[in-house]
Order: sequence, then C-alpha cells, then structure tokens
Amino acid sequence: MLHTDSYLHQGRRSLLVQELIRKGITDSTVLNAIGKIPRHFFLDPVFERQAYEDRAFPIGEDQTISHPFTVAKQSELLLLEPGLKVLEIGTGSGYQAAVLAEIGVELHTIERHKPLTQAAAKVLGKMGYQMHYYVGDGSMGLPAQAPYDRIIVTCGAPFPPEPLVEQLKPNGILVIPIGDGNEQEMFRITKKASGITTEGFGKFAFVPLIGQHGWKN
Repeated sequence: MLHTDSYLHQGRRSLLVQELIRKGITDSTVLNAIGKIPRHFFLDPVFERQAYEDRAFPIGEDQTISHPFTVAKQSELLLLEPGLKVLEIGTGSGYQAAVLAEIGVELHTIERHKPLTQAAAKVLGKMGYQMHYYVGDGSMGLPAQAPYDRIIVTCGAPFPPEPLVEQLKPNGILVIPIGDGNEQEMFRITKKASGITTEGFGKFAFVPLIGQHGWKN
C-alpha cells in the first residue's frame, strides 16, 4: 500500500527542487519530474520524514536509493526527450525509473535482485507508470531489445561495459559512473560516427555494478 502524498510532502519536494537548482541542475523537465514524484513512496516508512533530504537510504539487498541530486544529474546528462528508447541498468527502488517515465521515455529497466524488481514494479504500477522490467546481469545490457537511444547505469562500474556501448544507437548516450567501490566519476559517453566521445562530470558514490562486465561477486 502506498503512503499518502500530503501537502507537507509536496512542500518538502518543492524545497528539494530549489536545493537542486542551487546545486546546478537546470533541466526543467528533470526538475518538474522530481517535483512531482513522491520519493517517500519508494522508501521504508521509517525514512519518510527524511525522504526529501538530498541523501541516500538503504532499500534492501545491500542496495540504496540514490541522492536526489545524483538522480537529477544523471537524468540531465541523458539529454532526454519524450519517446526516446532508454535502458536503465539497476532498477533498485524504482525512483530513478519513475523520473525517466515521467519525462515520457520508453523505458526498459533491468535489475539483478528479483525482490527489488518486484517491489519497484508494484509501486510504479500503482502510480500509473508503464515500463518493461527484467531480472538479470545488467552489465550485459539487454541485447534482445537493443538498440537504445540512451543507457543509464545506476551503479559504479570498473570500466564502460562493451555490450552497453555496442547496444547504443548512432549518436546514442551512455551515462555511467566509473571507478572503484568507494568513489566514481560520472561520465557521459556519446557514440558518434567518428568514434566515442567521453565527458566527465565529477565525483559520485554508488554501489558496485556486479556482473560479467562489471565487478565480480
């Protein structure tokens, strides 16, 4: 059962959006999505009072829901438009998926922990969001549904997984944190006819990407 979304929650979201603007988020579609989506729906009720602070929380299976700034920054770096075909690696709580779906993309999301997929699908379904869910090794991408306009990785990888780059369309974008288990740098990788271009966007902290093309279990 979902929590209620009170005027207090809505007010806290509005303050969160203002905080994200102060921290440098400028994409109005991303800010509008975060201003609309009840983040506390994706958290254990014990964290409800803190749900609109810019911090991460545990969600089970040794995973976390990312900081709102991280969700906003990755979403902004994707340069999203309604209708784009997007692959998300790491469904987690489903909050990032909700932001992407609210923007209007065709979303395919893969998670290696089946209980997280089931919990996220239940919440997202009740909220009215439609997307495609998969359980498996996200480091392999999802070749059956490729190619994609955009791929977002919500866990830290040791290097850009080759299958993900291969599954991008021409001019497609991969947003991925690269680094060790403690800290990563956020990269936007664009697949152009002339080759791959890579841009860095600062330090972040994620749980590790586990899989054949990620960190080994």
